Amino acid sequence: MRNLDITTLRSFVAVADNGGVTRAAGFLHLTQSAVSMQLKRLEELLDVELLDRSGRTIALTAEGDQLLAYARRMVALNDEVIGRLTDTAFEGEIVLGVPHDIVYPAIPRVLQRFAASYPRVKVQLISSFTRRLKELHAKGECDLILTTETEAGEGCEVISELPLRWIGAPDGSAWRQRPLRLAFGRHCIFRPKVIAALDAAGIQWDLAVETESDRTIEATVSADLAVHAVLDGTEPPHLKQIDHNGTLPDLPAQKILLYVTGGSQSELVQQLADLVRQSFEGLSRPQLRAAS
Repeated sequence: MRNLDITTLRSFVAVADNGGVTRAAGFLHLTQSAVSMQLKRLEELLDVELLDRSGRTIALTAEGDQLLAYARRMVALNDEVIGRLTDTAFEGEIVLGVPHDIVYPAIPRVLQRFAASYPRVKVQLISSFTRRLKELHAKGECDLILTTETEAGEGCEVISELPLRWIGAPDGSAWRQRPLRLAFGRHCIFRPKVIAALDAAGIQWDLAVETESDRTIEATVSADLAVHAVLDGTEPPHLKQIDHNGTLPDLPAQKILLYVTGGSQSELVQQLADLVRQSFEGLSRPQLRAAS
């Protein structure tokens, strides 16, 4: 197995760009003999002649022309990696706010990809409800936030729009009971929409659980003691979308909005925002899984 050395490739590119060893040596701050030695090692490694030295000036051979394009890309990629991992411009902390109910499955992928690209940048994830996140955004305490809302106001960007879906326990029957038992967060922005849909359909309901804890909601629904509603594709793996065949009303769509705090338009924040956009654009919509 033979490996190309970036230092020798950099010297080769410099010779090609500067038209000779003397100018390349000055550009690289090396001696002419050092540059010549690196070129000789590169030719010996590849077992080809890269430079035509027969004339008064040095020219590239056919093999040298072929290598030059690869060498430029390899040197550029090397410099990008070194810069990304060592440049202090890629250090610091970004505060990302996301509602509890849309953290999964998209946000873990975002954090993983961002950490791989910017390992020296800390992302502080704040998970709360939409109203609280908008308060933090207004105070400048988050660099960017996601919210779930019916309409988009000023200063935000719609990155996805998904319908609400009824969810319940696998093989559960709570959705058949009347009054329909509901489990919702005290500050859940979906709750008024769900209740309005039930009222319009003439379905009696009972708010069985009103809590600050998503875990309490999940435990109650998993025990088949109530039903809940989440955005399509964001339900926990231990709960299922309810195949109610029209017994329950269809629920409205909700927009997922992205807010970036004014003044925090740094490259890092924008890179994180791009990953968030991509993740929600590609959010998979699983097949309806019955809880009947």
